[in-house]
Amino acid sequence: MGAKNFDYLDQLESEAIHIFREVAGQFERPALLFSGGKDSITLVHLALKAFRPGKFPFPLVHIDTGHNFPEALQFRDELAEKIGEKLIVRKVEDTIKTKGLAEPKGKFASRNALQTFTLLDTIEEFEFDACIGGARRDEEKARAKERIFSVRDEFGQWDPKRQRPELWNIYNGKINKGENVRVFPISNWTELDIWNYIRREKIDLPSIYFAHDREVLEHEGQFVATSEFIKLEEADVISTRRVRYRTVGDMTCTAAVESSASNIDDIIKEIIATKTSERGETRIDDRVSEAAMEDRKKNGYF
Repeated sequence: MGAKNFDYLDQLESEAIHIFREVAGQFERPALLFSGGKDSITLVHLALKAFRPGKFPFPLVHIDTGHNFPEALQFRDELAEKIGEKLIVRKVEDTIKTKGLAEPKGKFASRNALQTFTLLDTIEEFEFDACIGGARRDEEKARAKERIFSVRDEFGQWDPKRQRPELWNIYNGKINKGENVRVFPISNWTELDIWNYIRREKIDLPSIYFAHDREVLEHEGQFVATSEFIKLEEADVISTRRVRYRTVGDMTCTAAVESSASNIDDIIKEIIATKTSERGETRIDDRVSEAAMEDRKKNGYF
């Protein structure tokens, strides 16, 4: 069983490294979107395997909403410094001010929609022609529709009905002026694959992924960390729970799961037992509508 699992992880790793090198070969100004979450950390690890002892042929880029978990931001900065690669941070807060955008309202006011404006501005600022990200097909049905090389038009928009075929591991990076490509090297991985690979490669992660005590707000069966970004009401039920995070987004839209899993082996056991995807269980913003993610992607969201 162990040997088969390792063989399978080797195949996924080889495919991802091949995709990274295709990006380096086909594009002039790529970027790796890096948030300090487990998937983007896995991408950095794969990029190290693809390009060391040389430097990355792209910078790390984070579009910071201002509502991030501090554990993820600290890890982001420490990892970038440790590997000696350039980190570019652009803030949604600055975009809100320069473009006069309206802040979202409500109890869990998420800046995810506004994040698209900052991303597109950053792509234009640095003239990025390819942006590498850690999205996986098993996360959400809109992501399951997307190709590994996913073309965006000159307005940053995605048309799910007009995608290029990818036969025999051939990725077509040809684009017209103003267009760019989103690239997903771990598109074929599952959440379980990620954790098995993290265990095998001994990849360090932010503490937020492991069980810890945290003050949370109980909301519609979910546990949302209390923070300055959430508007508490008198009727809200606040408690301290033993939780961990399956995915790390904004504090305003990412729920924790109750867990006692303090190590990777226990996390893997939990994932095997669960019947819900990580986004389906923990992302409040995906519950806005059945097509919430697809609508955001069509408008330029990653």
